[in-house]
Amino acid sequence: MEYFPAPLEKLVEQFARLPGIGGKSAQRLAFFVLGLPEEEAQAFADAIIDAKRSVTYCPVCQNFTAGGLCPICASPKRDGSTICVVADPRDVAAVERSREYNGHYHVLHGVISPMNHVGPDDLSIKPLLERVAKGGVEEVIMATNPDTEGEATAMYIARLLKPFDLRVTRLAYGIPVGGHLEFADDATLMRALEGRREM
Repeated sequence: MEYFPAPLEKLVEQFARLPGIGGKSAQRLAFFVLGLPEEEAQAFADAIIDAKRSVTYCPVCQNFTAGGLCPICASPKRDGSTICVVADPRDVAAVERSREYNGHYHVLHGVISPMNHVGPDDLSIKPLLERVAKGGVEEVIMATNPDTEGEATAMYIARLLKPFDLRVTRLAYGIPVGGHLEFADDATLMRALEGRREM
């Protein structure tokens, strides 16, 4: 039995399709949008349509851009000899928040996942190899997640990069700041010990 008018039900269904949004959250969002003045609701809808139409992939790094090169690839202040390979554009934002990295990026738009029918050809690996083949790259940092798919993707790309005679590194993993050793799993402790550095 439907509790709400059909247009409202449809709006709730659309919000529920978003990742991390359950039925109750979808209802709250739908009610919030209905409570907006018409011009604000229109601006919200226009922002969605505009983003969908104008946001594309950077021709160099495959990150999101509003046409042409992304701001990172276009910046002359960035170090072009280092490429940080990430699975998703959100990962670029995460690395940038650290303010420790000043190189370029390459976004794969996924990871190898046979269970989800995602193979190497479904990712933007070929453009990465073409960038490296042009020369000038000294290090590629594999910054995929430390899960099974992320590790498999990093290993696969590292093998493809072997003939180019450059450094291929992996992000260090270990105990998070503020964490306790007693709560760390065996694999995390092993990685922390392997990735230790001098003080």
